[in-house]
Amino acid sequence: MRYAKLYENFSRYTLIAESEYARIEDLLVKRYIKKKHVLIERGEVSRYVYFVLNGSVRSYTLDQSGVEHVMQLAFEGHWITDLSSFITQNPGEMIVEAIEDTEVLLLAHHDLQLLFEEIPALEKFFRKLYERAYVSLQKRVTNRESVSAKERYLELIALQPHIAQRIPLIYIASYLGITPESLSRIRNSIANEK
Repeated sequence: MRYAKLYENFSRYTLIAESEYARIEDLLVKRYIKKKHVLIERGEVSRYVYFVLNGSVRSYTLDQSGVEHVMQLAFEGHWITDLSSFITQNPGEMIVEAIEDTEVLLLAHHDLQLLFEEIPALEKFFRKLYERAYVSLQKRVTNRESVSAKERYLELIALQPHIAQRIPLIYIASYLGITPESLSRIRNSIANEK
């Protein structure tokens, strides 16, 4: 197995035989992406789903004023794409960009559809992955209304302790739905509590 992180990721939701995993590996493309490189532009059809081996990637959208709104942050062991565009194969609204120099595995939409026919366990895995993405999005939306910004930040730091050292705080603030100034105040408040 060339990509242990990927195999571990699959193992979280389903069992894939080694021969099936070898078939999946045959269709993966490994890419090194430079910091700030855009993987998917707004208005493009998302033809690939990306698995992050090393580095970090974000997806974001722009509002009418051109302000960025970070929708997803993906680190090692996470998948990322413009999911709506990837599933429907219609032009999307998201921009997907490397935050750091990043190493990813690409899996093309048409190859994934073939693999679904050949490997039912893989279809189960992606169904679970899509379900998890939906639940996560719903939680973020409801938390913006019912949980304080400080609590949202603390929850994010608990899940991703390294995040503040690896990515710009402006992206974290956008992901949390707050201004960078509010995030700075929250971080200072937490530091003063210690």
